[in-house]
Amino acid sequence: MAQSSNLARLIINGKSAQIDEVREAVTALREEGHALDVRVTWEGGDGLRLVREAADEGVSRIVAGGGDGTVNEIVAGLMAVASERRPALGILPLGSANDFAHGVGLPLEPQPALELALTGRVHDVDVARLGEDCFINMATGGFGAEITTSTPVALKRLLGGGAYSLMGMLKAWRYQPYQGALSWPGGELTTPLFLLAIGNGSQAGGGQCLAPAAKLDDGLLEIVIVRHFSSLHDMRQLLGEIERLPADGEFVRTIRASRLSFRSDTRFPLNLDGEPRHLQHFEVSLEPHAIKLSMPGASRLLNSPHCP
Repeated sequence: MAQSSNLARLIINGKSAQIDEVREAVTALREEGHALDVRVTWEGGDGLRLVREAADEGVSRIVAGGGDGTVNEIVAGLMAVASERRPALGILPLGSANDFAHGVGLPLEPQPALELALTGRVHDVDVARLGEDCFINMATGGFGAEITTSTPVALKRLLGGGAYSLMGMLKAWRYQPYQGALSWPGGELTTPLFLLAIGNGSQAGGGQCLAPAAKLDDGLLEIVIVRHFSSLHDMRQLLGEIERLPADGEFVRTIRASRLSFRSDTRFPLNLDGEPRHLQHFEVSLEPHAIKLSMPGASRLLNSPHCP
């Protein structure tokens, strides 16, 4: 098939394909002269296949249309393509939380978001690998992962990010801590965990900025460890530490490292960009500058932001 170096392809979650504003945005960008075609996912694995097909056809830019889970699947598809053949990535945020889009600073309205996805300057960004999985934004474990996976889909859509906070309030006093052994270059820790956040990006859980110092292009993970607490006094101390994220507080510890290993005696709930897992042990590492991402030059997730 002939190569199409200026062709863009929107791969959109089937649940969002009939949204009027999305169809209007596609039409408007085509009328402006953009060579944009559309593919729709129907079931798990479609995103991976459609990315592979786009790369084979020489598509230069893929736009992931959907929520954080859709972005995760498209990133996984891109990482399965040889680096020299990977199309650049743009994002059309259409989920209930859109944590990655919020963190990057992308527009949330369909037409400006699609325009940036197609015309924005691309920046080389890191991608995290966890076994056979990968993620571009964040992995959260323990209580945070339980909240995200147990919040009903209808409630997420009704309340947006607020649904996560509501579910957290309902579950907070019933959680059980997870004993975890963590190690990273230059350090190790064994502790009962309330929450573990491993950030390439900064935000998860429907609007919670868990790793505010994270950058997408610095080759480092921003790791936030929140230890178990047992009283209201402890909880107040913990909340204060979460606000300032100390290097090594009584309940909160923050680490910057290129990789992290984790081991537990029980299966640990983990959420990768909205995709749930339960793992007894895992290792997270970074592949630096793995993907070219269309994003605002002044994004706070760039190590050296610049204005276009």
